[in-house]
Amino acid sequence: MPEFIRHFLFCGMKTTLPIQIIAIEDDGFHLLTSVTLNGKPASMIIDTGASRSVFDENRIVQFLGHNNLEEHDRLSSGLGTNTMTSKKVKLDNLTLGDLQLVNYDATILDLGHVNTSYEKLELEPVDGILGGDILKDYQAIIDYAGKVLVLSMD
Repeated sequence: MPEFIRHFLFCGMKTTLPIQIIAIEDDGFHLLTSVTLNGKPASMIIDTGASRSVFDENRIVQFLGHNNLEEHDRLSSGLGTNTMTSKKVKLDNLTLGDLQLVNYDATILDLGHVNTSYEKLELEPVDGILGGDILKDYQAIIDYAGKVLVLSMD
């Protein structure tokens, strides 16, 4: 383990999440990790370029037990589009390793195009994307060699 990661881990409250490095196409890759949404395991893409964490509109129902999603008053951009309608819902509990986020205001998007691509590559579908809001707020460090995502809980 590199010294700066060792120092980071032992200087305060930290949690680590294992990551998988998944080959996409011929020369790309995605980072995947598992979190817990309302007590159920969920698969997330780690995306440092995503401004916000989002969850798939088609898969979130299995974690909520309902489909009462509120329309969001703004359009989201990115993910291959300029104008994607978003929704929102409050998650009772989002757990990332030892970090628990209670009453997390979640953004919901249709990630069907992502999961269609994953299906063509014979990969399991994802439930969402872990983005910049959480990565920044918890001072994320991606340790590629150790295959872990380190989050600071200070």
